[in-house]
Amino acid sequence: MSKECFGCSKKPISGNKISHAHNLTRRRWLPNLQKVHIQTEGGRKSVYLCTRCIRTGKFQKVV
Repeated sequence: MSKECFGCSKKPISGNKISHAHNLTRRRWLPNLQKVHIQTEGGRKSVYLCTRCIRTGKFQKVV
């Protein structure tokens, strides 16, 4: 699965997980991507979109 949104190019970001004792370990935050079918000029296409792009209606979903 690609970890990038087709609409807004949202990707995973990295940072530190911080324990109560303030120990730092590296971690990643993944975007909430869903597989949807959209209508393009070439026809129907299956892509991964983040939930924000789905909710705002940037793309026409195929039913």
